[in-house]
Amino acid sequence: MSAKTLDSFAPAGKRILLRADLNVPMQNGKISDLTRLERLSPTIKELSEKGAKVIVCSHFDRPKGKRVPEMSLRPIAEALAEVLGRPVAFADDCVGETAQAAVEEMSDGDVLVLENTRFHAGEEENHPGMSQALGSLADVYVNDAFSAAHRAHASTEGVAHILPGYAGRLMQAELSALEAALGAPKRPVAAIVAGSKVSTKLDLLTNLVEKVDILVIGGAMANTFLAAQGFDVGKSLQEQDLHETALKILAEAKAQGCEIVLPVDLVVSEKFAANPPTLTVPASAVPAGMMALDVGPATVEAFIKRLPEIKTIIWNGPLGAFEIPPFDASTNALALAVADATEKSSLISVGGGGDTVSALRAAGVADRLTYVSSAGGAFLEWMEGKTLPGVAALSQTA
Repeated sequence: MSAKTLDSFAPAGKRILLRADLNVPMQNGKISDLTRLERLSPTIKELSEKGAKVIVCSHFDRPKGKRVPEMSLRPIAEALAEVLGRPVAFADDCVGETAQAAVEEMSDGDVLVLENTRFHAGEEENHPGMSQALGSLADVYVNDAFSAAHRAHASTEGVAHILPGYAGRLMQAELSALEAALGAPKRPVAAIVAGSKVSTKLDLLTNLVEKVDILVIGGAMANTFLAAQGFDVGKSLQEQDLHETALKILAEAKAQGCEIVLPVDLVVSEKFAANPPTLTVPASAVPAGMMALDVGPATVEAFIKRLPEIKTIIWNGPLGAFEIPPFDASTNALALAVADATEKSSLISVGGGGDTVSALRAAGVADRLTYVSSAGGAFLEWMEGKTLPGVAALSQTA
């Protein structure tokens, strides 16, 4: 990892601008999931306990450069204080006199949360003036928001060219896990890629066929590959205009020596609803009027039997419509098997992406894989082989 870590400097007495991701899910004005705050806390605690002044900045939602009271970070700062078990001050702005005054009042070890960076248009524009204003608050920049690293914004990229920059512990963990999964992995490497549409994961599939040994395709996107090969998929969700693309991906995988694994059986129903009548049918013959909503047990069992030969697994996307039973069965079965293999052997397992995290949690294995990324878009772009501006900036820091 080219980015410097917190092991590289002594934080005592320094003002540290910590880019966090406080963009947590909210329901009825309350935080519904504290995962991002909990994962951020080790970096804050370490810096605070070593005597730094920790100045936390983050975006929240999409206020489009305007002050939107409902998108204030104040309630999230209060929740962060509870997670940390220590006081957290709050500044009503992230730049300017208000922010400067709040920083000046800090003592060594204090934690301050600045107001939503996206209240200023200069944040998403990555305006040099915004970067300079943020940089003037601190001596050192620490980025612990891998989940926002795919955005070239003032607080994620611009300020890293103004202040000495370091990766926080969460950023460090994310980069280390992804390097183990795709950068320099133990082979054979298998990737599980699923979801509703091939069109949203074209770049991902194209990149992976060049990097992995086995590519498992599930979810509704598998229907497109099956239909492209002339199989009858009934009224299953599929993208007819991408049949040619699917065939090109299959051909490229063959040329690269990447084995594509498609479903051999499917769980189908006439309607998408909880616990409807279902059939398990061959993947080549979905009855007319029925739709595939999960891969079948034979498909999952065949792959589970191959786990002992696999050294690394990277997973993005549930195998079926996991939100509604019984179409969570295959995802749950495979998740449990991967978790068991991770704990009982040397398998390295890395999962990420919003639906993937939800599915792994629902299966009760989110803490049993080697690493589960809390990032969404950034995780996907990394898997696609794209350069993440927030990560690249840390290796070119001031």
